[in-house]
Amino acid sequence: MPMKNVEMAQLFSEATPYIQKYHGKTLVIKYGGNAMVNGALKLAVMNDLVTLTLLGVRVVLVHGGGPAINGMLKKLGIESRFVNGLRYTDAETMRVVQQVLAGQVNKDLVALLKGRGVGLCGMDGNTISCRRYTEADLGFVGEITHINTKLIDRLLDDQFIPVVATVGMDPENGVLYNVNADTAAAAIAVELQAEKLVTMTDIAGLLRNKEDESTLIPEVELSEIEGYKAEGVIAGGMLPKIDGMADAIRRGVREAVIIDGRVPHSVLLEMFSDRGSGTLFYQQHSRRRGGRREQP
Repeated sequence: MPMKNVEMAQLFSEATPYIQKYHGKTLVIKYGGNAMVNGALKLAVMNDLVTLTLLGVRVVLVHGGGPAINGMLKKLGIESRFVNGLRYTDAETMRVVQQVLAGQVNKDLVALLKGRGVGLCGMDGNTISCRRYTEADLGFVGEITHINTKLIDRLLDDQFIPVVATVGMDPENGVLYNVNADTAAAAIAVELQAEKLVTMTDIAGLLRNKEDESTLIPEVELSEIEGYKAEGVIAGGMLPKIDGMADAIRRGVREAVIIDGRVPHSVLLEMFSDRGSGTLFYQQHSRRRGGRREQP
């Protein structure tokens, strides 16, 4: 038998218990970074999500759109500004966010899902209810008050992939807000009691030295997070990502992982192989330690 076929057989043998583990379970994927910019990578990711759905995994895609928003703001001559990793959103920027995130970016992703995707934004069915962010002046940035998964659940039951743009709304007055996609993905994962929350970004995972990918930290127990913050390992844009993931795990999501969206098929590698991918976050009492990942 040719080696290629042997390797394929080994691959399927390794993947089978993980396919069984995740069949019928919910996976929330936060999609962002350069994997959204590179056309070939974007197509590969969407094909992988369709594959997961065909294997019986209930997939929810929550997306950002930072590069596309930045590009449109630059074209319009509007300066981008960030505070503690969160975009400052004035009224003019909010209009651009709504147009680009809930429009162009969302529908471009739906188009690549081969009829399996349905585009939503947080306004639809009050999926993401929010109020103005209170911890700092960020303009029209929203703080989530409630997640309603009624539409998402119906789509999942019918084997569709909900594609959620994180434009939220205050149901009391109809004011729209820009909601951090990492925070929204974590909140949606909690409400769905997802098996796993996957954050795709444009780095290998959590690095001790952000300039050196060989310093990847493969696993982080929740009690270690504050120490990494104190050391400056978790800082900037990583703060909302990891805070949201930690909160999700404490509230019932089994585990969360940051993976490198620049690597083709990194989602499948994380889901269906022993070695996994990126940095895994977990809570000690909720899983057995068995190396990089828990065996099914």
